[in-house]
Amino acid sequence: MAQSIDDLITAVAQEDAVIDSAIVLINGFAKRLADGIAAALQGGATAAELAPLTALSADIQAKSKALSDAVVANTPTPPSP
Repeated sequence: MAQSIDDLITAVAQEDAVIDSAIVLINGFAKRLADGIAAALQGGATAAELAPLTALSADIQAKSKALSDAVVANTPTPPSP
């Protein structure tokens, strides 16, 4: 039974690494989108014209936070040696 629990902990840790990588990727995309919106505003675009992209950026950030929060909330603490 202890081996099964250790195997599960290892599997969860590996999954966490994949999810953490996804969060980094999503946050990088959100940053590039935000930078593009800022550049477009400086170039003369209006906030109204960019509203769909601004909403998309906010949604990406919210989903990334939800994913990150879920990982933290559901990551088991490894047993003490």
